[in-house]
Amino acid sequence: MPAAHRPGLRVDAGLTIPESELSWRFSRSSGPGGQRVNTADSRAELVWDVAGSAVLAPFQRERLLERLSGRIVDGKLTITASEHRAQLRNREAARARLADLVADALRPPAAPRRPTKPSRGARERRLDAKKRRTDVKRLRRPPQD
Repeated sequence: MPAAHRPGLRVDAGLTIPESELSWRFSRSSGPGGQRVNTADSRAELVWDVAGSAVLAPFQRERLLERLSGRIVDGKLTITASEHRAQLRNREAARARLADLVADALRPPAAPRRPTKPSRGARERRLDAKKRRTDVKRLRRPPQD
C-alpha cells in the first residue's frame, strides 16, 4: 500500500501515529548486497517527534519520554533499519520496530510483588537438605582420635 493511502502506523488499539508525524531519511547501507550497496540508499531511518506529537495523551508522552530516555534525542525517536537489501523492506522493518518499541513503553508497569514467607514444608525440606550435606562433609573428614 503506498504511503499516501496509509492512515498511519497502528501501535495498539488506542494509538495510531499519523503518517504526517513520521519522517524518513535514507542513506547507503553497509553489509551484504554486492555492488548495489554502493549505489542504492537502502538504509532507512524513521524519525518520530514524541515531544511534539498531537496524538499522545499527556500521560502517554510522559511515559514514553521517561522509558525511552536513552533513545530519544531532542524529543525525537529515531529507528534505523539496514538489515535488508531492499529499501522497501527496511522501511517496513523500521515501522514494525517503532510500533513494537512504543507499545512496550506504553504498557502499564507490572504490579509490585507481595512478599510471601516460605511454607512450613519448604523450610523443613531446606533444613533436611542442610543436615544431609553436613553428614556428607562430616564423613569426608579424617577420623578424630
